[in-house]
Amino acid sequence: MKLVVVSAGLSVPSSTRLLGDRLAAAAVRTAAEPVEVEVVELRDLAVEIAHNFTNGFPGRQLAAAIDAVTSADGLIVVTPVFSASYSGLFKSFFDVIEKDALAGLPVLIAATGGTARHSLVLEHALRPLFAHLRAVVVPTGVYAASEDWGAEGLSGRIERAAGELAALMQGLSGARRPAVDDLAVVPFAEQLAALSSPAGG
Repeated sequence: MKLVVVSAGLSVPSSTRLLGDRLAAAAVRTAAEPVEVEVVELRDLAVEIAHNFTNGFPGRQLAAAIDAVTSADGLIVVTPVFSASYSGLFKSFFDVIEKDALAGLPVLIAATGGTARHSLVLEHALRPLFAHLRAVVVPTGVYAASEDWGAEGLSGRIERAAGELAALMQGLSGARRPAVDDLAVVPFAEQLAALSSPAGG
């Protein structure tokens, strides 16, 4: 299975990226089968995202990132809080992805901020966004304020959310895009023979 982490952190090192890494590591530990993890750093794509809005075409790096996200079996999205919501860069990235491309995709939502007062960003901004995109959002979101790092509680939330994501990935893997081999294909000659045979014969 393939798990993609989308991090909208701007600084290096970034607490947003750190949270994404911890969530991914917990999901890998919890999963019943091997999981390949890929990280998409949106700060590296800012210029190409802006150009996509003006010319309608993604650059090479942006196209690769979009392909990674839309072909994933599971997604972890992490944004810093700006003006009590997700960052503009975070929203812009998901605006350039084709409508319905994330339909049925398990998504774990997470955010970082300087204060616990912004924790409702998960329910008021991130969850509605991915519900609109028809993704399957895991029940537990993870918000990490500055004081949460190293404190009790954050590790438990990470483990619970990652476990929910791993379970959804396991249950929904392959369900979004059925393989041709899974489709019932009956040769035309067999269809003719069935139509010409007596009923019940």
